[in-house]
Amino acid sequence: MDFRNEPLGRLARILALLSLFIGLGDAARLLGLGAGSASPILTIGTMGFILLSALTLMRLFAAVGLWIQSSWGAIILAASLAIELAFYLLGSNWVSLGLWGFIFKLGVMLATFGLLAIAQLSVRRQLAD
Repeated sequence: MDFRNEPLGRLARILALLSLFIGLGDAARLLGLGAGSASPILTIGTMGFILLSALTLMRLFAAVGLWIQSSWGAIILAASLAIELAFYLLGSNWVSLGLWGFIFKLGVMLATFGLLAIAQLSVRRQLAD
């Protein structure tokens, strides 16, 4: 399943850019930008740092996958957002999101699921023809 037709390809590229910006924002947080002189490991804890590192790598790889219009990029992005939102909803202190950050990431996750669903329907339609 790929996103080579016109509307799916554009949506995949938009999601790739969003994934890249989210991943770079997380990378900046890992480096301690905006935290003053406090260490990011001390600020979010060791497990939070490891979780944020894994999510950052997932999002950067997802951005590459979506940019080349491959389905594995969308799957990785959806998985990383689902993991982060699950940790947030379970009340973990490893993930810190505001209301607008939660709404934004939920919207990106739903758009990613929509992209995968539309691509799957497109494949089924092509097989039926």
